[in-house]
Amino acid sequence: MDYSELEADVLRLVVGATEAGVRAFGEETVTRLVRPELLRGAAEDELTEAARAALATACANVLTISAAELHDELATIYDGILVDDDLDPGVLTAITALAHWKGYLEQNRRGELYELAIRSIEDIDHEVAADLDDFLAHPETAAEYERIRRLLDPGAGQERGTHQK
Repeated sequence: MDYSELEADVLRLVVGATEAGVRAFGEETVTRLVRPELLRGAAEDELTEAARAALATACANVLTISAAELHDELATIYDGILVDDDLDPGVLTAITALAHWKGYLEQNRRGELYELAIRSIEDIDHEVAADLDDFLAHPETAAEYERIRRLLDPGAGQERGTHQK
């Protein structure tokens, strides 16, 4: 499966999932994308102390924080970014995930969860450098795709042989 096919399938899964499915997917995915080890690469010259504290708070409380509180934490984070283009990739992943989660919490937009899915896939790709023409060739990217499918379409496993290219 090439990358564009993967994106299209993830979009189809997000659109077709139940409300409970998208919520469970969103919670599991945002939690994965704000895991503490992603923040370890943050250099002190990238974020102010207030921004680092806001990022740590938002990540630690991602499933219990309200959209308004998350909005405030993100504002503190954005105001405290000290670099123009060279933010640590893990920190950038966490901030982006928090922003998409906030968008979902505020307006229940599934497009934000699609973006979380893509960020999650890109996080794995960053680790293994997957082939864009056969994106599922690496066990890690295949496992992430299966995790997404399992959460968004629990019945997809039984149909897998009929869909996959």
